[in-house]
Amino acid sequence: MSNDYIEIFHATSKQDLKKLVKFPWKIYQHDPCWVPPLIRQQLDNVNKNKHPFFEHSEVDFFLATRNNKLVGTVAAILNNRHNQFHQENVGFFGFFETINDYQVAEKLLDTAMEWGKQKNLHAIRGPENYSQNEICGLLVDGFNYPPVILMGHNPPYYQTFIEQYGFVKAMDLWAYYLDAETMKMSDRVIKVVNRIKQRSQFTFRKINKKDIKNEIERVKQIYNKAWEMNWGFVPLTDHEIDHIAKELVQIIDEDVVYFAELNGKPVGFSLSCPDINQALIKINGRLFPFGLFKLLYHIRKINRLRVIIMGVLPEYRNHGIDLVFYVDTYQNGIKKGYNWGEFSWILENNDAMNTALQNIGAKIYKTYRIYEKQI
Repeated sequence: MSNDYIEIFHATSKQDLKKLVKFPWKIYQHDPCWVPPLIRQQLDNVNKNKHPFFEHSEVDFFLATRNNKLVGTVAAILNNRHNQFHQENVGFFGFFETINDYQVAEKLLDTAMEWGKQKNLHAIRGPENYSQNEICGLLVDGFNYPPVILMGHNPPYYQTFIEQYGFVKAMDLWAYYLDAETMKMSDRVIKVVNRIKQRSQFTFRKINKKDIKNEIERVKQIYNKAWEMNWGFVPLTDHEIDHIAKELVQIIDEDVVYFAELNGKPVGFSLSCPDINQALIKINGRLFPFGLFKLLYHIRKINRLRVIIMGVLPEYRNHGIDLVFYVDTYQNGIKKGYNWGEFSWILENNDAMNTALQNIGAKIYKTYRIYEKQI
């Protein structure tokens, strides 16, 4: 631990933001489980002219230096839509990275807390990059496995530093894994699903990428209503849904993305994605000059799925729609060569979802945590 003075700079220029984006390479250079994100994509994520979160909320990015060397980063976030929806007055911290030195972590968290104080906020939560609709939660268990698509990863000492600072658990988010050999897909369950398909008033179909614009509009009819009762949920704007869809549509597999409909009206949606991280880990964040060819090569070898979202409009729950989604994802996934899947993330207090996953043989193998500290 050094006693040298730690300086905090407000990152505003393109050069500053590029330093922020590239800093994780220093932290994770010896971590075989870290998946380097695409640098170009990360630069877009922190660009206030490109990410739709900035249309309604505030973010300030900060760099910590010691002896002119970058030693940490953090973002202070005011999510206006969260506060409006939940009738709260809280802020968030995200993009938190630090060398293994508590003094640096303390300075970064001081910065986020002071920022929140100046905004007259009552508490700070995190980490969230920018909300729960993005990468969120601190990994506190399951460090020996690489993250799947759109999930985070961090060193174990982050938990020590954050808790030493005084943050306490607000909520745990669980990641389940399931492989083809251990899944309990009984004949009885399959018969029930077939009966639902044959006798219920609902129809089930795969997404149509050739009609993707209209399919995205159908997702918009479902998403906010289906998830609005979840802890910490923040309604997405149409622009935010378009932004997420633009990133995912390039990699989704039509055979594992489904709609449930009633008389042509969408009432449920399930989205699973091939784990592109299996390919990204090979290219060190760069598509050029050779990364693109490596990426295309390794994409063909992807054998993991992440079940990202699965939701049904409240008035149509308890009709077996979610069970149909589970079974179809399993059966079609196996046919396509996916032999391992992650269901994430699931709130620890979502009893219905946790019970359903445990009943089909899924096991919790990672825990992510949202922390909170009063100002």
